[in-house]
Amino acid sequence: MKLDRLLAITMTLLNQTRVSATELAARFEVSLRTIYRDMDSINLAGIPIISFPGSDGGYEILPGYRLDKQILSLEDFSSICSALRGARSATDNPDIDGLLTRIGALMPGKAKSADTYKVDLDFTPTPNDKDKLAPIHQAIRLQQLVRFDYLDNQGTETQRTVEPMGIFLKGYVWYMYGYCLARSDYRVFRISRVNKLADLPDTFIRRNYTLQDVERRFMSQANFAKVSAALRFDPAVKTRVRDEFGFDVVTENPDGTLSVNAHYSSMERAIQNILSYSSYVTVADPPELIAELRKQVENMMLHYQS
Repeated sequence: MKLDRLLAITMTLLNQTRVSATELAARFEVSLRTIYRDMDSINLAGIPIISFPGSDGGYEILPGYRLDKQILSLEDFSSICSALRGARSATDNPDIDGLLTRIGALMPGKAKSADTYKVDLDFTPTPNDKDKLAPIHQAIRLQQLVRFDYLDNQGTETQRTVEPMGIFLKGYVWYMYGYCLARSDYRVFRISRVNKLADLPDTFIRRNYTLQDVERRFMSQANFAKVSAALRFDPAVKTRVRDEFGFDVVTENPDGTLSVNAHYSSMERAIQNILSYSSYVTVADPPELIAELRKQVENMMLHYQS
Protein backbone atom coordinates (compact mmCIF):
# COMPACT_ATOMS: atom_id res chain seq x y z
CA MET A 1 0.00 0.00 0.00
CA LYS A 2 2.88 2.38 0.74
CA LEU A 3 4.21 2.05 -2.80
CA ASP A 4 0.75 2.81 -4.23
CA ARG A 5 0.52 5.88 -2.00
CA LEU A 6 3.98 7.11 -3.00
CA LEU A 7 3.07 6.79 -6.67
CA ALA A 8 -0.26 8.58 -6.11
CA ILE A 9 1.48 11.41 -4.24
CA THR A 10 4.00 11.75 -7.07
CA MET A 11 1.21 11.93 -9.66
CA THR A 12 -0.56 14.56 -7.53
CA LEU A 13 2.58 16.70 -7.37
CA LEU A 14 3.10 16.39 -11.12
CA ASN A 15 -0.43 17.60 -11.79
CA GLN A 16 -0.65 20.42 -9.22
CA THR A 17 1.53 23.46 -8.68
CA ARG A 18 1.80 23.14 -4.91
CA VAL A 19 0.18 20.82 -2.37
CA SER A 20 0.28 21.17 1.40
CA ALA A 21 1.13 18.28 3.73
CA THR A 22 -2.26 18.73 5.42
CA GLU A 23 -4.08 18.32 2.10
CA LEU A 24 -2.08 15.21 1.25
CA ALA A 25 -2.69 13.70 4.70
CA ALA A 26 -6.44 14.26 4.34
CA ARG A 27 -6.52 12.91 0.80
CA PHE A 28 -4.67 9.68 1.62
CA GLU A 29 -6.06 9.33 5.16
CA VAL A 30 -2.69 9.17 6.90
CA SER A 31 -0.92 11.29 9.51
CA LEU A 32 1.25 14.32 8.78
CA ARG A 33 4.25 12.36 10.08
CA THR A 34 3.57 9.69 7.44
CA ILE A 35 3.45 12.34 4.69
CA TYR A 36 6.81 13.74 5.86
CA ARG A 37 8.35 10.26 5.68
CA ASP A 38 6.78 9.72 2.25
CA MET A 39 8.36 12.93 0.97
CA ASP A 40 11.77 11.74 2.16
CA SER A 41 11.22 8.41 0.38
CA ILE A 42 10.24 10.14 -2.89
CA ASN A 43 13.34 12.35 -2.66
CA LEU A 44 15.55 9.33 -2.05
CA ALA A 45 14.02 7.68 -5.13
CA GLY A 46 15.49 10.51 -7.24
CA ILE A 47 12.41 12.71 -7.68
CA PRO A 48 13.36 16.24 -6.52
CA ILE A 49 10.81 17.59 -4.03
CA ILE A 50 10.97 21.23 -2.86
CA SER A 51 9.22 22.31 0.34
CA PHE A 52 7.98 25.84 1.01
CA PRO A 53 7.24 27.10 4.55
CA GLY A 54 4.47 29.47 5.61
CA SER A 55 0.69 29.63 5.40
CA ASP A 56 0.76 29.26 1.60
CA GLY A 57 3.57 26.71 1.67
CA GLY A 58 3.60 23.10 0.64
CA TYR A 59 5.43 20.71 -1.63
CA GLU A 60 6.34 20.99 -5.29
CA ILE A 61 8.35 18.94 -7.74
CA LEU A 62 11.36 20.81 -9.09
CA PRO A 63 10.18 22.90 -12.10
CA GLY A 64 11.11 21.33 -15.42
CA TYR A 65 11.36 17.82 -13.97
CA ARG A 66 9.69 15.12 -16.04
CA LEU A 67 8.98 11.60 -14.85
CA ASP A 68 10.48 8.85 -16.97
CA LYS A 69 7.97 7.44 -19.44
CA GLN A 70 8.55 3.89 -18.20
CA ILE A 71 6.42 4.67 -15.12
CA LEU A 72 3.49 3.62 -17.36
CA SER A 73 3.20 0.05 -18.54
CA LEU A 74 2.18 -1.10 -22.01
CA GLU A 75 -1.31 -1.84 -20.69
CA ASP A 76 -1.51 1.68 -19.21
CA PHE A 77 -0.63 3.21 -22.57
CA SER A 78 -3.14 0.97 -24.34
CA SER A 79 -5.93 2.02 -21.96
CA ILE A 80 -5.13 5.69 -22.56
CA CYS A 81 -5.14 5.15 -26.33
CA SER A 82 -8.47 3.31 -26.19
CA ALA A 83 -10.07 6.19 -24.27
CA LEU A 84 -8.65 8.72 -26.73
CA ARG A 85 -9.97 6.73 -29.70
CA GLY A 86 -13.39 6.81 -28.05
CA ALA A 87 -13.16 10.59 -27.64
CA ARG A 88 -12.09 10.87 -31.29
CA SER A 89 -15.15 8.89 -32.42
CA ALA A 90 -17.39 11.28 -30.46
CA THR A 91 -15.96 14.68 -31.34
CA ASP A 92 -14.12 14.19 -34.65
CA ASN A 93 -11.40 16.35 -33.09
CA PRO A 94 -8.35 15.99 -35.41
CA ASP A 95 -6.02 17.12 -32.61
CA ILE A 96 -6.55 13.74 -30.96
CA ASP A 97 -4.88 12.02 -33.91
CA GLY A 98 -1.70 13.95 -33.22
CA LEU A 99 -1.97 13.20 -29.51
CA LEU A 100 -2.31 9.47 -30.24
CA THR A 101 0.81 9.66 -32.41
CA ARG A 102 2.80 11.37 -29.65
CA ILE A 103 1.63 8.87 -27.04
CA GLY A 104 2.56 6.03 -29.39
CA ALA A 105 6.10 7.40 -29.55
CA LEU A 106 6.33 7.22 -25.74
CA MET A 107 5.22 3.59 -25.52
CA PRO A 108 7.79 1.08 -24.31
CA GLY A 109 9.07 -1.86 -26.34
CA LYS A 110 6.71 -4.38 -27.90
CA ALA A 111 4.43 -1.49 -28.76
CA LYS A 112 3.04 -3.37 -31.73
CA SER A 113 1.47 -5.85 -29.33
CA ALA A 114 -0.63 -3.06 -27.81
CA ASP A 115 -3.72 -4.34 -29.60
CA THR A 116 -3.51 -7.46 -27.44
CA TYR A 117 -4.76 -5.33 -24.55
CA LYS A 118 -7.06 -3.10 -26.56
CA VAL A 119 -10.55 -2.28 -25.37
CA ASP A 120 -12.58 -0.66 -28.13
CA LEU A 121 -14.58 2.31 -26.81
CA ASP A 122 -16.92 3.68 -29.45
CA PHE A 123 -18.67 6.82 -28.18
CA THR A 124 -20.08 7.80 -31.58
CA PRO A 125 -23.23 9.89 -30.94
CA THR A 126 -26.41 9.86 -32.97
CA PRO A 127 -26.31 12.00 -36.15
CA ASN A 128 -28.53 14.56 -34.42
CA ASP A 129 -26.05 14.95 -31.54
CA LYS A 130 -22.90 14.69 -33.64
CA ASP A 131 -23.76 17.82 -35.65
CA LYS A 132 -23.81 19.79 -32.38
CA LEU A 133 -20.85 18.29 -30.53
CA ALA A 134 -18.18 19.80 -32.79
CA PRO A 135 -19.38 23.44 -32.55
CA ILE A 136 -20.00 23.09 -28.80
CA HIS A 137 -16.50 21.68 -28.33
CA GLN A 138 -15.07 24.55 -30.37
CA ALA A 139 -16.98 27.11 -28.29
CA ILE A 140 -15.69 25.52 -25.07
CA ARG A 141 -12.11 25.65 -26.34
CA LEU A 142 -12.37 29.30 -27.46
CA GLN A 143 -14.55 30.28 -24.45
CA GLN A 144 -17.28 31.69 -26.69
CA LEU A 145 -20.93 32.06 -25.73
CA VAL A 146 -23.52 29.85 -27.45
CA ARG A 147 -27.20 30.51 -28.02
CA PHE A 148 -29.84 27.87 -28.67
CA ASP A 149 -33.47 26.90 -28.17
CA TYR A 150 -33.91 24.27 -25.48
CA LEU A 151 -36.81 21.85 -24.99
CA ASP A 152 -37.17 20.76 -21.36
CA ASN A 153 -38.84 17.67 -19.82
CA GLN A 154 -42.21 19.39 -19.75
CA GLY A 155 -42.14 20.27 -23.45
CA THR A 156 -41.45 23.97 -22.85
CA GLU A 157 -39.06 25.58 -25.33
CA THR A 158 -36.93 28.52 -24.22
CA GLN A 159 -34.01 30.40 -25.70
CA ARG A 160 -30.76 30.14 -23.72
CA THR A 161 -27.44 31.94 -23.85
CA VAL A 162 -24.79 29.84 -22.14
CA GLU A 163 -21.11 29.90 -21.20
CA PRO A 164 -20.27 26.31 -22.25
CA MET A 165 -17.80 24.57 -19.94
CA GLY A 166 -17.76 20.93 -20.94
CA ILE A 167 -19.51 17.95 -22.50
CA PHE A 168 -19.90 14.48 -21.05
CA LEU A 169 -21.49 11.12 -21.78
CA LYS A 170 -23.73 9.55 -19.13
CA GLY A 171 -26.01 6.56 -19.61
CA TYR A 172 -25.38 6.65 -23.41
CA VAL A 173 -26.70 10.24 -23.51
CA TRP A 174 -24.55 13.30 -24.33
CA TYR A 175 -24.81 16.41 -22.14
CA MET A 176 -23.30 19.88 -22.02
CA TYR A 177 -22.83 21.82 -18.79
CA GLY A 178 -22.22 25.52 -18.39
CA TYR A 179 -23.41 28.79 -16.89
CA CYS A 180 -26.84 29.83 -18.19
CA LEU A 181 -27.16 33.62 -18.41
CA ALA A 182 -30.96 33.35 -18.62
CA ARG A 183 -31.14 31.48 -15.28
CA SER A 184 -28.04 33.05 -13.65
CA ASP A 185 -26.96 29.59 -12.56
CA TYR A 186 -25.10 26.48 -13.68
CA ARG A 187 -27.17 24.13 -15.82
CA VAL A 188 -26.85 20.76 -17.58
CA PHE A 189 -28.39 20.45 -21.06
CA ARG A 190 -29.19 17.25 -22.91
CA ILE A 191 -27.66 17.84 -26.34
CA SER A 192 -30.45 16.02 -28.21
CA ARG A 193 -32.85 18.73 -26.93
CA VAL A 194 -30.72 21.61 -28.21
CA ASN A 195 -32.03 23.30 -31.38
CA LYS A 196 -30.86 26.20 -33.55
CA LEU A 197 -27.40 26.19 -31.98
CA ALA A 198 -25.30 29.26 -32.79
CA ASP A 199 -21.82 30.34 -31.65
CA LEU A 200 -21.68 33.99 -30.59
CA PRO A 201 -18.65 36.29 -31.04
CA ASP A 202 -18.74 37.24 -27.35
CA THR A 203 -16.19 35.51 -25.13
CA PHE A 204 -16.29 34.79 -21.41
CA ILE A 205 -13.89 34.12 -18.53
CA ARG A 206 -14.32 30.56 -17.37
CA ARG A 207 -15.86 30.23 -13.91
CA ASN A 208 -14.46 27.94 -11.24
CA TYR A 209 -16.83 25.05 -11.84
CA THR A 210 -15.84 21.53 -12.84
CA LEU A 211 -17.43 18.30 -14.01
CA GLN A 212 -16.94 16.97 -10.47
CA ASP A 213 -19.10 19.85 -9.20
CA VAL A 214 -21.76 18.90 -11.77
CA GLU A 215 -21.66 15.29 -10.57
CA ARG A 216 -21.95 16.26 -6.90
CA ARG A 217 -24.88 18.56 -7.58
CA PHE A 218 -26.63 16.00 -9.78
CA MET A 219 -26.21 13.19 -7.25
CA SER A 220 -27.40 15.38 -4.36
CA GLN A 221 -30.61 16.25 -6.19
CA ALA A 222 -31.36 12.94 -7.88
CA ASN A 223 -33.38 10.23 -6.17
CA PHE A 224 -33.05 7.10 -8.26
CA ALA A 225 -35.39 5.14 -5.98
CA LYS A 226 -38.24 7.66 -5.90
CA VAL A 227 -40.67 5.15 -7.45
CA SER A 228 -40.44 1.43 -6.68
CA ALA A 229 -42.42 -1.14 -8.64
CA ALA A 230 -43.00 -4.88 -8.34
CA LEU A 231 -43.01 -6.20 -11.92
CA ARG A 232 -43.72 -9.60 -13.44
CA PHE A 233 -42.42 -10.28 -16.96
CA ASP A 234 -43.35 -12.84 -19.60
CA PRO A 235 -40.58 -15.37 -20.43
CA ALA A 236 -40.54 -14.02 -24.01
CA VAL A 237 -38.63 -10.92 -22.81
CA LYS A 238 -36.27 -12.78 -20.50
CA THR A 239 -33.12 -11.68 -22.32
CA ARG A 240 -34.07 -8.00 -22.37
CA VAL A 241 -35.06 -8.08 -18.68
CA ARG A 242 -31.72 -9.57 -17.67
CA ASP A 243 -29.87 -7.09 -19.90
CA GLU A 244 -31.67 -4.14 -18.34
CA PHE A 245 -31.99 -5.12 -14.68
CA GLY A 246 -29.11 -7.59 -14.24
CA PHE A 247 -29.07 -11.18 -13.06
CA ASP A 248 -28.95 -10.62 -9.30
CA VAL A 249 -32.27 -8.76 -8.95
CA VAL A 250 -34.30 -11.02 -11.28
CA THR A 251 -36.20 -13.94 -9.74
CA GLU A 252 -37.36 -16.72 -12.06
CA ASN A 253 -40.73 -18.14 -10.97
CA PRO A 254 -41.85 -21.79 -11.34
CA ASP A 255 -44.14 -20.84 -14.24
CA GLY A 256 -41.22 -19.26 -16.14
CA THR A 257 -42.21 -15.64 -15.49
CA LEU A 258 -39.66 -13.22 -14.05
CA SER A 259 -40.16 -11.04 -10.98
CA VAL A 260 -38.24 -7.79 -10.51
CA ASN A 261 -38.34 -5.05 -7.89
CA ALA A 262 -37.50 -2.06 -10.09
CA HIS A 263 -36.63 1.49 -9.04
CA TYR A 264 -37.19 4.67 -11.04
CA SER A 265 -36.30 8.33 -10.57
CA SER A 266 -39.85 9.49 -11.36
CA MET A 267 -43.35 8.26 -12.20
CA GLU A 268 -42.78 9.43 -15.78
CA ARG A 269 -39.66 7.28 -16.14
CA ALA A 270 -41.48 4.28 -14.67
CA ILE A 271 -44.40 4.66 -17.08
CA GLN A 272 -42.11 5.04 -20.10
CA ASN A 273 -40.08 1.96 -19.23
CA ILE A 274 -43.03 -0.27 -18.35
CA LEU A 275 -45.02 0.64 -21.46
CA SER A 276 -41.98 -0.18 -23.60
CA TYR A 277 -42.54 -3.83 -22.64
CA SER A 278 -46.07 -3.74 -24.06
CA SER A 279 -48.21 -6.67 -22.83
CA TYR A 280 -45.18 -8.65 -21.67
CA VAL A 281 -45.16 -7.02 -18.21
CA THR A 282 -47.65 -6.80 -15.35
CA VAL A 283 -47.35 -4.34 -12.47
CA ALA A 284 -48.23 -5.89 -9.11
CA ASP A 285 -47.49 -2.88 -6.93
CA PRO A 286 -47.82 0.03 -6.04
CA PRO A 287 -51.51 0.89 -6.60
CA GLU A 288 -50.81 4.50 -7.66
CA LEU A 289 -48.53 3.29 -10.45
CA ILE A 290 -51.16 0.81 -11.63
CA ALA A 291 -53.76 3.60 -11.66
CA GLU A 292 -51.48 5.88 -13.70
CA LEU A 293 -50.78 3.07 -16.16
CA ARG A 294 -54.51 2.41 -16.64
CA LYS A 295 -55.02 6.11 -17.28
CA GLN A 296 -52.22 6.20 -19.86
CA VAL A 297 -53.52 3.09 -21.65
CA GLU A 298 -57.07 4.46 -21.72
CA ASN A 299 -55.80 7.72 -23.21
CA MET A 300 -53.92 5.74 -25.85
CA MET A 301 -57.09 3.81 -26.76
CA LEU A 302 -58.88 7.08 -27.44
CA HIS A 303 -56.60 7.60 -30.44
CA TYR A 304 -57.87 4.40 -32.07
CA GLN A 305 -61.60 4.62 -31.49
CA SER A 306 -63.53 4.83 -34.75
